[in-house]
Amino acid sequence: MEGVLTPEIWIAVAEKTGIPELRRTTRDEPDYDKLMRGRLAILAQHGITLSAIQSIIGSLRPLEGGKEFLDELRSFVQVLILSDTFEQFAAPLLKQMGWPTLLCHRLVVEKDRIVDYKLRVQEQKQKTVAALKLLNYKVIAAGDSFNDTAMLMEADRGILFRAPDNVKHQFPQFKAVETYEDLLGLIKAAIG
Repeated sequence: MEGVLTPEIWIAVAEKTGIPELRRTTRDEPDYDKLMRGRLAILAQHGITLSAIQSIIGSLRPLEGGKEFLDELRSFVQVLILSDTFEQFAAPLLKQMGWPTLLCHRLVVEKDRIVDYKLRVQEQKQKTVAALKLLNYKVIAAGDSFNDTAMLMEADRGILFRAPDNVKHQFPQFKAVETYEDLLGLIKAAIG
């Protein structure tokens, strides 16, 4: 979701709070637990609450063309968004995009403080794609970060979308595109 359809939530939080360390995303750090533990420590150190983060998220809009891309895509295929975001973060953005189906994780919150996080399952993106394939679905997946690559490898067709150079260079087996129009073209071609 983030970086493909919506802005990166943690980057927005970093900009609004003035804490540059929160700019790190899965584009920079492939170890998700290490990334999240660092984020939680920073939030605790600075006293940043869930409601403060939700207020920032409420000011965000889908990326330019993101909703239109999603609407076009949903006009000819079923769309399932797999994300490492959290239920408590996603709702304002999902509402703006017409409530697409999202599978993601959950934050553990005590008195408005984010104290931990709970993954649905380890490698939820890859395992979800594998489960869909067991049900005889053809899966075309797109992503932009290190945490998407297992999903892309599992899919019948994996595509990098607006991925940074470090991800593109490490995973040259995936076609990389920069525009929604090109992404739609690859998806339509993969459907045949």
